Amino acid sequence: MNPQIDDYLAVGCGRCPLGGTPECKVHRWPEVLASLRAVLLQTDLTEERKWSVPCYTFDGKNILIMAALKEYCVVGFFKGVLLKDPHGVLIQSTPNMQAERQLRFTTVQQVAELELVIKEYVQEAIEVEKAGLQVEYKKTSDYEVPDELQAMFDEDYAFREAFEALTPGRQRGYLYYFSSAKQSKTRTSRIEKCMPQIFEGIGLHDRY
Repeated sequence: MNPQIDDYLAVGCGRCPLGGTPECKVHRWPEVLASLRAVLLQTDLTEERKWSVPCYTFDGKNILIMAALKEYCVVGFFKGVLLKDPHGVLIQSTPNMQAERQLRFTTVQQVAELELVIKEYVQEAIEVEKAGLQVEYKKTSDYEVPDELQAMFDEDYAFREAFEALTPGRQRGYLYYFSSAKQSKTRTSRIEKCMPQIFEGIGLHDRY
């Protein structure tokens, strides 16, 4: 057991002013988080704290994180897309999430019911890491630039520069979001609404 995780469960992640208060998301799910931790500590993973949350590793490689969100707790497998998921319980958090897959929990009973599944998936994730398997990420260049976005690039060079300054992952998120709209007016509306975030260098989901 890592004492830093004891601190996380007692105080919270500390990334926002709500840490240490009843409003902290960690304090919405104390029993669920404790149950998940107990299960994970029975595996071959090493308990660490990274990005202010519990992270479980194998031979120094990140395997999964445990986190508290507003509506549920998650166990997020970094290379979850490579897991076979025979029980059909892994969730893709957003449409453009390429690698990570989640298990979500809201009750201690759910944790108990899926205890063996959690351990099974952890072991498979360890085998994936041992085998050196890698996720084949879709490149930014593989995403089509919608005509509406290209038109705005042509009209506003500063906007184009701001977009190109985003990290590849943030660019892909926006391109997927813009392109997924079926109608041109919807694509244009989405682009216009996202422009302030893009100028700030913020990704589509960074504020959630």
